[in-house]
Amino acid sequence: MKRVVVDESFWEVFPDAEIAIMYVDGIDNHDTDENKAERAELLKQATAESAKFTKEETFRDNPVVAQWREAYAKFPKRKGARASIEALLKRASQGHVFEPIEPLVDVYNSISLRYGVPVGIEDRDKIAGDMHLGKAKGGESFQPVGADKDDPAREGEILYYDDEGAVCRSLNWRDAQRTMLTSDSKNVVIVMEAVNEDQILRTHEAMDELQKLIEHYFGQKPSAPHYLTKENPIADVD
Repeated sequence: MKRVVVDESFWEVFPDAEIAIMYVDGIDNHDTDENKAERAELLKQATAESAKFTKEETFRDNPVVAQWREAYAKFPKRKGARASIEALLKRASQGHVFEPIEPLVDVYNSISLRYGVPVGIEDRDKIAGDMHLGKAKGGESFQPVGADKDDPAREGEILYYDDEGAVCRSLNWRDAQRTMLTSDSKNVVIVMEAVNEDQILRTHEAMDELQKLIEHYFGQKPSAPHYLTKENPIADVD
């Protein structure tokens, strides 16, 4: 993988969106007891902070949730497909305790909860060609994480894709098993999507904090964030 390209078809649906991209090389994502307690506390604090995004008694009326549901209404998708941040906030609001899984998973979940933004990470070494974000032609191969059969994309669905098929369906709903982050991943691409000005501001803050956490937990300096817009739709790997 040499770059991320946001297709014109995406901007036709979300002309004011911004896609944040960051690259990290040489991480060791294997679980370790060395900082597990620290990561557990990181997740605990982030879960507590996420309560500011779920103050409305009716969950769907919370602005972060409502904004992403409105965004998801703009393209074809499977029934029940929701933004990844909605799923995290719902679990947090229901009292779920997020236990450490893998260092990078824990870090990005904490960022997502703390800033109310969707965060996705893919293994760059598993991406075939460049990674694109745009409308599906329909039929792109997709085996979801944890599934044992293909579930092809729908025509017009917004998705990340490469030369072999879908990478993440319905914007940030569900990752493909083929390209997902694992404990053996070393070189990754990090993605955050924002579809309005408020989300864009929080995404920039989230990216800044994520850079610091990656340096702390992995001893690697990420690339500077790339903020992709309709006028600047490509992020080359540094």
